[in-house]
Amino acid sequence: MSLKSISAIIGDLAKAQPDWPAISHETMSITRLELHQSTNRLARAYQGLGVQEGDFVTIALPNSIEFYQACIATWKLGATPQPISAKLPRVEQIAIVSLAEPALLVGSGANLALGVQTLPANFMPDPALSDADLPDKVSRFWKAPTSGGSTGRPKIIVSEIPGCFDFSQDKPLQQEFDRAQLVPGPLYHNGPFSFSMNGLFLGNHIVVMTRFDAEQTLALIEAHDIDWMMMVPTMMSRIWKLPDEIRLKYDLSSLRVMLHLAAPCPPWLKEKWIDWLGGDRIHELFGGTEGTGATWITGDEWLAHRGSVGKLLGGAKVKVVNEQGETLPDGEIGEIYLLPPGGQGSTYHYIGAESSGLDGGWESLGDMGYVDSQGYLYLSDRKTDMILAGGANIYPAEIEAAI
Repeated sequence: MSLKSISAIIGDLAKAQPDWPAISHETMSITRLELHQSTNRLARAYQGLGVQEGDFVTIALPNSIEFYQACIATWKLGATPQPISAKLPRVEQIAIVSLAEPALLVGSGANLALGVQTLPANFMPDPALSDADLPDKVSRFWKAPTSGGSTGRPKIIVSEIPGCFDFSQDKPLQQEFDRAQLVPGPLYHNGPFSFSMNGLFLGNHIVVMTRFDAEQTLALIEAHDIDWMMMVPTMMSRIWKLPDEIRLKYDLSSLRVMLHLAAPCPPWLKEKWIDWLGGDRIHELFGGTEGTGATWITGDEWLAHRGSVGKLLGGAKVKVVNEQGETLPDGEIGEIYLLPPGGQGSTYHYIGAESSGLDGGWESLGDMGYVDSQGYLYLSDRKTDMILAGGANIYPAEIEAAI
């Protein structure tokens, strides 16, 4: 096993292929060496403002090369990036900053009186600062995104995974080394953040979009020979609704994995994409930012198990329980609980909320569903959306699907 800090990973990539593109955004691109050196200098600027090992750095930047630079500079100091939307309303930003108590806020909100050190977007560190390597440090927590999904109010989800990785034995989610990866989603969301950072650490050329555009997505896949990308069903729908003469004119042959997640995908839409690109290229993941467990299913599998979100990955476990906490048999709907691989300790902790768990480390994200006899998981609805009528539980998602 060869764990490396994020700082060491970025440095090693720069040494191996210094002139290869690391990140592209619109008309701008930065090489691996430029990324490494610029983040060394930026880390020293952050350090000069008081950022230390173990601190949070709130990053309120739009999709950009600058966003990645801010995160990497934070990791190089042994601190934790805490991304939020650059368009977050003032009251929500104040609430999150109050929870995180960051040593520094970068980007939107730098002009607000939040009681923390701030830097504006487009900040350029003093060129006199050294771009030489810094002492190697490992962040105790590699990320701390925000969410309100499973509790209904803003919270910070602090990953218990440290800022060091070993991809020599296991690559995440069918990502490969030294390919190209497209990022159409907002980087303050956990999926685009985590998967694009993993791709970057694997030496992928990250092509990040300012915002999603259906035709531009197809054009970028062709222009950059994109190998791997992640979307949500809304994006898939907008692409599918393009006129055929636009949708079919782009060469998507390089695209090996198109992963969708974050919301249920209408069966008709998934079928269209499978028919278009092939079931071996369409993949789905279900899981929460908390990292307690995740499922995976290919398009080909889905055709044989329609409606399923797949089987658990990496030794994680699932069980479905009723309101009394009793485990339900296969096929019966209840609340879904997940157990991390090996029954390990919690993979996260909340700031601003309490987790929902059972004895033994089982945790719920508030989803209802069932498991079939082959171990495939099916979702019914969110627990908070469930309606009780005449003594029966009614799930709006099932009504929507029927409509």
